[in-house]
Amino acid sequence: MIADYPSSQWVKNLREYPLATVRVAGKELQARARVLSSETDSELCSTVASLSRKKYGWGDGLAVEFVPISES
Repeated sequence: MIADYPSSQWVKNLREYPLATVRVAGKELQARARVLSSETDSELCSTVASLSRKKYGWGDGLAVEFVPISES
């Protein structure tokens, strides 16, 4: 996912409380979120930006990763 601005309120919230509920294909999942670093996650950031440009025509924002939390 890409945020317009690092100062977006939802990005600030995820930095403080990284647990989130996401909906994918009508199914809700618990996930852990993290803002990707252009320095340490450069390849993933590049991939996300490229996919976003291809689909939406825009990809210059801040990349945020959501990793589903396994159900035990």
